[in-house]
Amino acid sequence: MHTDDGNKVRNVHVYLLSEAFIALQVLDFPGGKVRFSPELRFISESPEERAHCYRVLDDDGLIITGSNYVQVDEEKALKMYSDMVTLQVMDTIFYEAQRQGRISFYVTSIGEEAINVASAAALTLDDLIFPQYREPGVLLWRGFTLQEFANQCFGNKADYGKGRQMPIHYGSNKHNYFTVSSTIATQIPHAVGAAYSLKMDNKNACVVTYFGDGGTSEGDFHAALNFAAVREAPVLFICRNNGWAISTPTSDQFRSDGVVVRGQAYGVRSIRVDGNDALAMYSAVHAARDMAISQHRPVLIEALTYRVGHHSTSDDSTKYRPVKEIEWWRLARDPVSRFRKWIESNGWWNGEVESELRNDMRKQLLHAIQVAEKVEKPAVMDLFTDVYDVAPENLREQEKLLRKTIKRHPRDYPSDVPV
Repeated sequence: MHTDDGNKVRNVHVYLLSEAFIALQVLDFPGGKVRFSPELRFISESPEERAHCYRVLDDDGLIITGSNYVQVDEEKALKMYSDMVTLQVMDTIFYEAQRQGRISFYVTSIGEEAINVASAAALTLDDLIFPQYREPGVLLWRGFTLQEFANQCFGNKADYGKGRQMPIHYGSNKHNYFTVSSTIATQIPHAVGAAYSLKMDNKNACVVTYFGDGGTSEGDFHAALNFAAVREAPVLFICRNNGWAISTPTSDQFRSDGVVVRGQAYGVRSIRVDGNDALAMYSAVHAARDMAISQHRPVLIEALTYRVGHHSTSDDSTKYRPVKEIEWWRLARDPVSRFRKWIESNGWWNGEVESELRNDMRKQLLHAIQVAEKVEKPAVMDLFTDVYDVAPENLREQEKLLRKTIKRHPRDYPSDVPV
């Protein structure tokens, strides 16, 4: 009996040791070392708890106790707020101009002002920007004037794109802001390539690309994240997850926990941020920029927000979401009001200055529009310049056809066009 019991004990020990050995056994595969498990277990498709969202200011503009954030001094805070207010006023004026038939198209940033301005404030002018079409606040922060915005929207001779782009397709070499493209997500892999070139040249700068939740449904997003992770490119991916890709809600776009978990899947450091909290956005982008440059790594920031405005002037969002929901976000979760409460609590702002700022911005914008309308349009023949060093045959043929059309219908075209 004693021997049998001893054997049983030894067998149990051997079994436990073998199980422990299997559990601890590691094999070095081509992709890296992995630990083995005797248990048949799948990775859950949906974690029990969603990824946390970084926040500094509560809805009343008060610092949340225990918040870890990057300090913002009075001068920078006031410029951030002034630019957010300017962006609101600009959106209102240009939206009205489109409704009056003075420009053909417009896109607002209502509800997303903090993502625009706070992220821009955390960057340097040497950082390259690859925008989508809802980041005019970044250009505003960098010094793009109201007149330059108006010139582009009206497509006049002073427009840097020579009237060949849709309104709001801004671009400025001076401000390291690449020209907006309507096609969704194409700017994301371009940003990674630019970031890789900065790394190879040992530049003390990074690349920042913006896109919406709808952009993450495009293949370009996935290819770009993988490329950036493998090449260790200093690029910040800032996703404005505003709940809607035009009329498609996020629930119809993906089953994952938003966008932030996709970064982890590709080996990209990631964070989820309250996009309506300017201090949180500033702190997250500031820290991400430091990591991207000093550690040679990409970073994904998912900024949770809500698109209060219509997708564009071609859209009526009340057809697919309730008006009460839109109004609640506009009033209760306005990022500009939240940030104003914080600067007021610091004694940096008051109502009289607010009224003066908004009135002044409105006057400046109306004047910029009046000036832009009077500037003549670009030369028709500029349609065929700049893209190619030597124009291809098909483009030269199109130019000949246009000249013939102008010659047949001279009253319908500017008189200064050479034919």
